[in-house]
Amino acid sequence: MTTTVEPMRQDTAPGSVAARRLMDRLFKARELAVIAVLVVILGATQLSNGEFLSQQGVKDLLLNATILVLVAIGQAMVVITRNVDLSVGSVLGVSAFAAGLYLQDGGNALVAVLLAVVIGALFGVVNGALVSLGKVPALVVTLGTLYIVRGIDSIWVGSRQITASDLPGGFVDFGHDGVLVMPYLALLAVAVLLVAAYYLRSYRSGRDMYALGSNPEAARLAGVPVRARIMTAYVVCGALAGLAGALYLARFGNVDSNTGSGYELMVVSAVVVGGVAFTGGSGTVHGAALGAVLLTSVNGVLPALGVSSVWVTAINGFLLLLAIAVDRLLALRVAGTLRKKAARTRSARHA
Repeated sequence: MTTTVEPMRQDTAPGSVAARRLMDRLFKARELAVIAVLVVILGATQLSNGEFLSQQGVKDLLLNATILVLVAIGQAMVVITRNVDLSVGSVLGVSAFAAGLYLQDGGNALVAVLLAVVIGALFGVVNGALVSLGKVPALVVTLGTLYIVRGIDSIWVGSRQITASDLPGGFVDFGHDGVLVMPYLALLAVAVLLVAAYYLRSYRSGRDMYALGSNPEAARLAGVPVRARIMTAYVVCGALAGLAGALYLARFGNVDSNTGSGYELMVVSAVVVGGVAFTGGSGTVHGAALGAVLLTSVNGVLPALGVSSVWVTAINGFLLLLAIAVDRLLALRVAGTLRKKAARTRSARHA
């Protein structure tokens, strides 16, 4: 009788594991820095404008952040696998219009939301298949689908526009109401954030995404189903972009062919500013959500201080470049630390 022993599956090589743990600690410090910057910005604005953090002011800040937070959660999962999805803005727009068109014809609000989620997930399947099965660079694939989906949206929507008067009153109210200062949309975003964080931390398939982003070849050799994990990340990202589209419709009550245009750059900025390494393998969805809150707060703070909207865009770009530069410095620091550790280990063996 022979017994077959399956090889022990490891996420990555020991060196990659040590690097990932060190990077995780450094990026958690990044998240604390984002919180500190956010507190300083909001505090300074409150001192300048006493009504800024009123009950309605806080509610508006949370409502403005909700949509970006949802899309940033999905984008973070994709970036953790060392990929990117530039089509999220277009998917948000077409999903929002589909949900609005269904509601305009007297449809059920819950079904409209599910319809938007399914449409987003289908586009996620397309992106995931092209990246994982076709082995086409994610940047090229999603840039292409960005324009394809935007073209479909433009042809389908045309000059039509859906307004709040075309939607059920309860659906529009849901987009504005809440519990005290906490909007219902923000509560939903928090629930999605907690589920995504728990999945990445507690499930093997979630931890596989970090292993894949840290070292794709080592992850493959360790038995990680690379294609399945990439597909999962893109489907979740697409589904959350679809959900964000439905909530965008509830929040603003207005959708046209330009809805979601340019949103993908804002999402990528939020993810990177929030401490998710663009090279993959490090960061958290909590950090991505914090980055989204920071960017939307900046967008709300500067106009409240009388600063031109042109500067808002410029500052967002500056924050993105700063975050990328910090990522690079952290990567160099990790590499140097690991080299010193390896040298000490070799010296100890020869001693």
